[in-house]
This record gives sequence, structure tokens and C-alpha cells, in this order.
Amino acid sequence: MEHKSGFVNIIGHPNVGKSTLMNALVGEKLSIITSKAQTTRHRIMGIVNGEDFQIIYSDTPGMVKPHYKLHESMMKFVHLAIEDADVFLLVTEKGDVPFEETFIARLNSLGKPIVALLNKVDLCEQAEVFGLLKDLEGKFPAATVIPVSALHKFNLDRVFDILIEKLPLSPPYYPKDELTDRSLRFFVSEIIREKILLYFKQEIPYSVEVAVDEYKELEHITHISATIYVARESQKAILLGHHGKSIKGLGMAARKDIEEFIEAKVYLELRVKVSKDWRDDPQQLKRFGYDL
Repeated sequence: MEHKSGFVNIIGHPNVGKSTLMNALVGEKLSIITSKAQTTRHRIMGIVNGEDFQIIYSDTPGMVKPHYKLHESMMKFVHLAIEDADVFLLVTEKGDVPFEETFIARLNSLGKPIVALLNKVDLCEQAEVFGLLKDLEGKFPAATVIPVSALHKFNLDRVFDILIEKLPLSPPYYPKDELTDRSLRFFVSEIIREKILLYFKQEIPYSVEVAVDEYKELEHITHISATIYVARESQKAILLGHHGKSIKGLGMAARKDIEEFIEAKVYLELRVKVSKDWRDDPQQLKRFGYDL
């Protein structure tokens, strides 16, 4: 039996539902989902296996203009994903920022299959959908263009079938029982960061990074200790809240999701530390898993 395997790299601007799409395609919550931009900071792979195929989905950060070394690292993840893709899954939506001409030319010049998705079509009028699909066909003439709703899983079966069709013949890259290339520690830190994105406003979520210091599986409970790093003392005070009320609520919400994710009872300890300019500090960024 012939076997197909390949890297399907999901690319697009922030806020177009890339993470929702990734999670729907994999069938697991691997990528953070919030309404805020720049939610995904790393490259996260989700692996889907069948008897004669393996799809390695890759969710990368949304394309942004770098203001910090952090952003430069995020864009490096995007460029690396473009280099090693077997198939591109390009995601856009109504009102999205237009793709730069250099990006369009680069993607078209690579000669790799492109599946261009118009997401959130449930929020569009039929005439709008038709016009937006025509626009995508004009920009990416060789692409297969499909209207979808990642949230409602509309047309995702069709996307899956087309991706299988476009995968190259290859043995599997990863063991068939693997779901992702990331560790449990990584997903714990992402769940904590997701809660910060949901519960805190303005600049706080963008100034935060989470490091899991200890992950200890005991007989009846998993002990997790994590540090939340912020850029300023004022941000630390906001995260802690009056008499520690905010950090306690954050911990309770994160613990609930972590327990669901690892299917075990969790004791979660959170600390907050100030690390000035961590977004521009190569040593700190390397410690947080960013490649410069």
C-alpha cells in the first residue's frame, strides 16, 4: 500500500482563525484560541495519522512587522515553515489585511500546492463570499480555493480530502501514535498564557511569557510550578491583584484546563517575576524557546 506524508503549513495574518482551524483539523486543542492578535508565538505541529497517510499540520505565528527581537523570532518560525512545507494552507477572511505583493509572488514561485481558505464565511453574505473567492483565485492562480468556517467545521471534510490528494508519497515522519512534537510542559505554559490573554487587557498579555519550572507526576496528583514573567512592576501588581485575588482566579482557571488536557488531578503553583526587556533579550528569549 502506498503511503503519503507531508507538512501542511497553515499561514496567514493574526486573527484569521488559524488556531481554531488547526485544532479542528487535528481534533485536539493544541493552539491557543483568543480574539487577540499575536496569540500564537511558536510553531506548533499537530499530527494526524491514518493507515496510509500522515499529515503534519504546522500552526505558525501570524505575519507581523517586527518591533522586538521576539517578533523577529516569531517571523523566523513563519519563514522556516514556508521553506519546509509540502502543502500550504493559506487562511484569510473578510476584512483581512491584504497580502503583500512580495509574499504573494514568493508563495506562487515555490511551485508547491496551495489550498487557500476563506474562513468565517458564516459571517458573510453570499455575494461577498463569491467576490472574495474570486479575489483569492486572482492572487493565487494555481491554488485550490475553498470557503470554510473553522468554528462550525463547515467544509473541513473537503479540505481534508484535498490535502490528502496533494500530499507527496513518503513514509511517516513521526511515530504513528504521536499527536504533536511539543512537550506537556509547553502546553501547560500555553494554557496559562491563554488565561492571561483572556482575563487581562491592554498591554499585559503581550508583555507576558510563562515558564514551567517543575512538572512532577506523583501517584494521585501532578505538581506543577510555573513563573509568569512580565516587563514592569506595574504589570506584576495587576497580575497579582488585590491580596492576590487575580493570580488566584487565573490559577484556578488554568488548573481546570490543564487537568482536562493531561487527564489528571493537578496542584498548580504560580509566581510572577519582573524581567525587564525580555522581548529584546536574546538570552531570555532562548530560555523561553525562541530561536534567534
